[in-house]
Amino acid sequence: MRLPSARAYAERVNPKASALDQAAARVVGLLRARFSGLATRRYARIARDALAQAEAVAALPREALDAEIRAVAGRLRGRERFRDGDIARAFALIREMSGRVSGQRHYGVQMMGAAALLDGRIAQMATGEGKTLTATLAAGAAALAGLPVHVVTVNDYLAERDAELMRPLYASLGLSVGIVKEKQELPERAAAYACDVTYCTNKDLAFDYLRDRIALGQRASDVRMKLESLHAPGARLGKLRLRGLHFAIVDEADSVLIDEARTPLIISAQAGTQFGPEILSRAMALASLLASPRDYLIDQSERRVILTDTGRERVADLVAGDGAAWRGRVTREELIRQALSAHHLFLRDEHYILRDGKVVIVDANTGRVMPDRSWSDGLHQMIEHKEGCDLSQGRTTIARMTYQRFFRRYRRLSGMTGTTTGVVSEFWTVYRLPVARIPTHRPVQRRHLPDAVLPEAAIQWRQVTARIAELHALGCPVLVGTRSVAASAKASAHLTAAGLPHTVLSAAQDGTEADIISEAGQPGRITVATNMAGRGTDIKLGPGVAEAGGLHVIMVERQDARRIDDQLAGRSGRQGEPGCFQAILSLDDPLLDGATLSRGLVRRILAIATALAGASRAERLGAFLLRRAQGRTESLHARMRADLLRSDQMQDRILAFAGHSE
Repeated sequence: MRLPSARAYAERVNPKASALDQAAARVVGLLRARFSGLATRRYARIARDALAQAEAVAALPREALDAEIRAVAGRLRGRERFRDGDIARAFALIREMSGRVSGQRHYGVQMMGAAALLDGRIAQMATGEGKTLTATLAAGAAALAGLPVHVVTVNDYLAERDAELMRPLYASLGLSVGIVKEKQELPERAAAYACDVTYCTNKDLAFDYLRDRIALGQRASDVRMKLESLHAPGARLGKLRLRGLHFAIVDEADSVLIDEARTPLIISAQAGTQFGPEILSRAMALASLLASPRDYLIDQSERRVILTDTGRERVADLVAGDGAAWRGRVTREELIRQALSAHHLFLRDEHYILRDGKVVIVDANTGRVMPDRSWSDGLHQMIEHKEGCDLSQGRTTIARMTYQRFFRRYRRLSGMTGTTTGVVSEFWTVYRLPVARIPTHRPVQRRHLPDAVLPEAAIQWRQVTARIAELHALGCPVLVGTRSVAASAKASAHLTAAGLPHTVLSAAQDGTEADIISEAGQPGRITVATNMAGRGTDIKLGPGVAEAGGLHVIMVERQDARRIDDQLAGRSGRQGEPGCFQAILSLDDPLLDGATLSRGLVRRILAIATALAGASRAERLGAFLLRRAQGRTESLHARMRADLLRSDQMQDRILAFAGHSE
């Protein structure tokens, strides 16, 4: 690892990549993926060397252990790149200190994962392998070397939990720990970022960086800022939150770097409400008079509404004489598109919920609510009007950036995740992050039962309910995975009708999600979870559960990406425990919306297949069709991320900082 130069605000400047550079990068990525086993063997050797020192290190009194930690910190600081021997020594010392402080000593596979992080890779570690503890090795070693470390996770709860759990270990190493929380003022945030290791969410971190860029302004060269800080009492360096972008460890890297990369980061200010309730009411009324496909088309895959030529003419005729707001063609057509989108594409309890009389967006990737976000271009106000809520203020953009461009500015970037299915090449081409697959500490005992694909939702829910009742009678805990709040409510209704006691974990209850999910492994417990809510929290098996077969996970809808399915499956069978995973699906699955073949035609095909080849082969065909639909969604989202990055880069070239591209 290279040590950063002494810069006032450290970050990497990404050179503009030509098409030839990008093609070469893809080739390098393929080669690195093919020979990734060489790196993994190196990490295993580092782990073996560290474990070989365990007995000798354990015999050291505390004073001698502290002296050894100071000595290895000196060796790490004094070199351009870390030597494997120094890494192994640092890991051995941190492991022993962890054992003395918390009783937890790192496993060999956790040391392998930490070595991959220090090497600037994505460490793919199975769910339940202890990624939180793994991060302390890499973060501790890097901080001892003088690198400010950001440990990035997906929500405030996990950031605060992990920081407080690991604070005693860092303190014993002589390192300070900061936590960035929501609603902190600038001095508190700056103090948190000034610590050796800072735990924060990707959202807080990226927006703090954007605010720093606004504070720095256009003329922010390193020399200028240092000179300014010597004589100017109100120097810009004193108004910054971060010290720069030195080293980041991104937990749940697939969620942060891939799933959330479809949405740009925007800092906005209130701009007043452009249209009042009467205009919005008129737009919704006009939208109800239009018919599809004559007047408009709905592209479910792209989630957009397209007005036809006939629709445009009809709207113009309907608003003739309606006043100045409707005279401009672009304005009136945008109002109608937003009204149609609010009605057809944005559904309550799926894309948003109502909380305290306000429309609150639900993150499609995590199932968590995002109370501080709003849709742009008047869509949020249109949905508020649809739901009868008070209208919020419109917003105007001050600064904008994508996660891709932000995280590529780190001098050193790494991450951890449970699965990288389908995104290995994107990790490399976008972030230059190769993937290192770390073996499990114990052999995986999870059983994957064959998918069941039923013709319609009514039959599916009867089978799901019967299966849960059967497992509940045996004392087995069950985790039911859904895609949306609405699907969770539907599952809850069926379970209630069957007289099965259960707990629903959804975006509407995010405040207690960790407590709920942590109890999901208790005997006979039935938990319904929305789209990986509670991710990052261990599910520990209660007494007698392992003997009954462990936690049973039942998926009732396919997720947008196969790796999210894999993450859900990974909630069972952690750390070599028994467990079971089964998908019980139907042809009413939302993934088939907008599919090439209609549901009716698919049902007829499966009926014929059942008659000719039997039910099992027909179900395999149904499972194949759902996988195809999932693959189409994955490809679409990958294109959206690529288009967003290209747009971001183009805007950066055209406007530069003077045009407020960030």
